[in-house]
Order: sequence, then structure tokens, then C-alpha cells
Amino acid sequence: MAQLQDKVIAITGAASGIGAATARLAASRGASLALSDINSDALDKIVEELRSGGTKVTGTKLDVSKSDDVDAWIASTVKEFGRLDGAANIAGVEGPPGSKVFNNLVDTSNEHWDFIMGINLTGLFYCLRAELRVMERGASVLNVASMAGVMGRPGIGAYSTSKHGVVGLSRTAAKEVGERGIRVNILAPGPIETPMLKRLLNDGDATDRPVTNTYKTLPLQRLGTAEDMAKTICFVLSDDSSYTTGATFSADGGVAC
Repeated sequence: MAQLQDKVIAITGAASGIGAATARLAASRGASLALSDINSDALDKIVEELRSGGTKVTGTKLDVSKSDDVDAWIASTVKEFGRLDGAANIAGVEGPPGSKVFNNLVDTSNEHWDFIMGINLTGLFYCLRAELRVMERGASVLNVASMAGVMGRPGIGAYSTSKHGVVGLSRTAAKEVGERGIRVNILAPGPIETPMLKRLLNDGDATDRPVTNTYKTLPLQRLGTAEDMAKTICFVLSDDSSYTTGATFSADGGVAC
């Protein structure tokens, strides 16, 4: 089991889904945590839960598309904990709140495109840049992309393009900071049973319509869970993956087979 004892880990998108599962697992493996999310109410609940279990944890309301706020969050993390050993950049969106998710490229508005890029790619860049500026040898970053970031996905062109960008950004960063002993890797999740998947499958509607039968054609015959993703993320953030950088971990149930 990949241990994170005494490591200081920053996590974006930590209030729900993959981010919350990663925070819980990292805490159980001994990490101190700097959590952020734009949903402050949900974030406060996660922070309270982990703190009551003995984890040293901070929570910050954060819009990753605001570079000054990202810089301030990372600076406060280093001030609080003394260093930054790892980061999981998980915050992401499939579209503006309440909007139609699926749009052919010719029907995609500037606003839809800019909103997705601003969070999924530019926002992740802001986080990665701030993290790498303070990290030292032995640190590890995991950036969450998507199976849509390694293959074309018609109807979600903006989302797919943003996630392809995450892959390219991460591989470039891995080459730039490798000589400093810092690793940068990518997770490309497939269909994961989260609120985002419901919105994708229901074209913007996150209600509790069942989605569990949607991917019965997968080789593994099930949807992934946030906890599945958290296990891979914590492995990459741990020293157990110390010779791995610039890699894309496909956790997609066999979608890309």
C-alpha cells in the first residue's frame, strides 16, 4: 500500500467526487492536506470530517481560473505546513452550470469554450505553475485529464480539447522539472460514477437518474468509482512511483482497449 506519511499534499476539487475520495484516502495514509474547492460549504464538511479524525488539514475556497488566488493558496499552504510534497490537480468542469453539455464544434459558443478552458486547462496551468515554483526534489504532481484527453470525443469538443491540453502540459512539465527530481504524471479516468458523469450522460442534468447500466459493454462490466481513482492518485503521489514521470495512467475500465 502506497504510504503518504508526513507528506504535505495539495488537492483541488476536493469537495466531492474524485477529489473528496483522494482527500480521505491520503489522510488515512498519513498525509497533511491543503484542500481547495469553489464549493465552500461542501469543502467545509470534508475538512471537518478529516480534522475530527486527526488529520492536519486546511480548506480554502478557490476558483482555479483566478491566478492570484491560486498563488495565494499555495503560498499559504507552504506558510502553514513548511513545504509542499505533492499535488493532485483534480478540479474540472464539463460545461457552464445548467448548460447543455453536448454541442458540435460548429454550435459551441465562445462562452462555453472559454468557461471550460478557463478551469480545465488554464486553471490547471495556474495550479501547476504555483506548485512547481515551491516544490523541491522528491515532490510529485498528478494532473487529472480524461479518456477524452487521449481520444476524440464528438459532442464534447471543448472538454476533450481541454483534457488533451492537460496531457501535453503535464508531459512538458515532466521534462522541464525532471532534473529537479520532481515528477509530473497524468490520470485519464474513464466513466466514473460521480455527479459529473450524470451531467454528461443526462446532458447537463445532475439528477439521480440511474447511470449504472450505461457502460455494460466495458470489458470490466462496471463503472469506476471515485475510490478507484483515489488509489491510483495516491500511488502516484507516493514514493512507490519514484521512477515514473510523464506517464498517463488510463483508469477507464477498458474503454481504450
